Amino acid sequence: MSVAQHPVLVAGAGPGLGLAIARRFGREGHPVALLSRTEDRHDGYLRSLREEGITAIAVAADVGRPEQVRAAVTTVTERLGPIGVLYYGPGAADPAARPTPILQTQVSEVSEATRALVHPAVDLTRLLLPGMVERGAGTLLFVAGLGAVVPLPGLGALAVASAALRTYALTTGAALAGTGVYAGALVIGGLVEGGDIHRHVVDTVGPDGTAGLPTLQPAEIADAAWQLAAGRDRPEATFNALDERMLPARP
Repeated sequence: MSVAQHPVLVAGAGPGLGLAIARRFGREGHPVALLSRTEDRHDGYLRSLREEGITAIAVAADVGRPEQVRAAVTTVTERLGPIGVLYYGPGAADPAARPTPILQTQVSEVSEATRALVHPAVDLTRLLLPGMVERGAGTLLFVAGLGAVVPLPGLGALAVASAALRTYALTTGAALAGTGVYAGALVIGGLVEGGDIHRHVVDTVGPDGTAGLPTLQPAEIADAAWQLAAGRDRPEATFNALDERMLPARP
């Protein structure tokens, strides 16, 4: 069964990458279900997608609340059919928040970062994977930060949680070999243009201060996500907008 015949659940439907993912998969024939913490921006998202001829619905749910996620999955399945693609890329709860650097990171911060980033990914996978395996078709895509593959001490607990999420994605993909279900990772280092964090930075420094910011184009990342889902010939795609000045010095 073609990847384009099943709905895609965008868990992390923000104005940057989440919406770009919805557009890219929608253009390939996917009905789209947007999932985000609140419904404040849903009307605008849905209007823009429907203007492009994309079938789309939106559901408000906090991915950190398993009971809300279960209810959201039930709603999407009832309205669009069995979910065939999961895109998991929840945005930051507070775009202005700064992580504690790794040398000052506490156990509680690692636990909280892992709970917030990794646990919902496992919950969603456990909800959707049995049906995908039974149908012999499905895709799971997880977004991890660049700290998962490049030492970035300033990210602290977030880097630890990102590494755990990437490992979960790749290990799950390896375990699913031969089932017809694909799992992979998008590793992102930089500010995704149009996203909430990027918008916060622009609001903070002003448009004149944005030159040189490590930005990434959401449409390019969304296209890579589609290529992973359709091609299934590699486990991940990495986007790194950080130049050498922003990376740790090599010994």
